[in-house]
Amino acid sequence: MRIIVFFDLPVVLKKERKAYSQFRKFLLNDGYVMLQYSVYSRICNGEDGVRKHMKRLRENLPPVNGAIRAMKITEKQFENMEILLGTTVVEEELGAKKIDFF
Repeated sequence: MRIIVFFDLPVVLKKERKAYSQFRKFLLNDGYVMLQYSVYSRICNGEDGVRKHMKRLRENLPPVNGAIRAMKITEKQFENMEILLGTTVVEEELGAKKIDFF
């Protein structure tokens, strides 16, 4: 399973930039990889892992206005994603290889 997080946070004021930076650092420290700007993905080991990380996401929401969405998808759905322009990122390819070890 995977969680994909999409977010659009304001960065006009200093406190907004700080909140954005802290949220992004949380995502990276929690095992998410950037697919593209403001779109991050994390591999979870089943439904229990998804619930655990969704809870962690909710606990680390920034205290500013903006939009954050999370979507749970299966590995098969993720593999069927088409890249219309650009290429995969190195972290994305490494994440796919980690799955083979489970």
